[in-house]
Amino acid sequence: MAEVLPLVEARLTTALGEPDARAAVTFLGTDRIEVLRFHEDLQGENVVRYATLGMSAHPMTDPTAMVADPVTGPRAELVLSVRAGLAGTDKVLRALAVLAASPQVEGLVVTPGASLDVGDPLWPGAPFTSVLVGEPGGLVEDLELDEPLDPVRFLPLLPMTPNEAAWKRVHGADALQERWLANGADLRDPHRKSVPLD
Repeated sequence: MAEVLPLVEARLTTALGEPDARAAVTFLGTDRIEVLRFHEDLQGENVVRYATLGMSAHPMTDPTAMVADPVTGPRAELVLSVRAGLAGTDKVLRALAVLAASPQVEGLVVTPGASLDVGDPLWPGAPFTSVLVGEPGGLVEDLELDEPLDPVRFLPLLPMTPNEAAWKRVHGADALQERWLANGADLRDPHRKSVPLD
């Protein structure tokens, strides 16, 4: 199903422009995962976006299924957006590749509202070790594939502080996002502090 990936890359470049850098990571027993970097100037604010390429080559399958279906099942890639030049965020490449490989390695089905934890700071000095998976369709539109293949969804990743991740486990993703909104949290700030959770 590698022929899916050129279509995915074309959709990313249509939405985000040409990548200015790319890196590839291969884990034992998995296909290669690439991470593409895009720069965008939003009203004078420089934003860097990192998008995985390779996660969608195979459908994600339910780990409880007796036999993995090689054709049908959800497909996704991950997109992380941060303000550029404020932190060494390029070091996030390996963490993103680990998350993108998790369906192959751990049998995870990554869906909106899920928490993904890498166990270490997302980049050196980052106050985040995990991300909340956001809803697709905003930044990069879903990529429809020929039947019977499911569309590829581009899932935004929203960095969470350890306190926010713990609070989200109790109260849920919607409640955390409401807290972020109510407190005007800048989710692209690589040094963002936790919002009040009392």
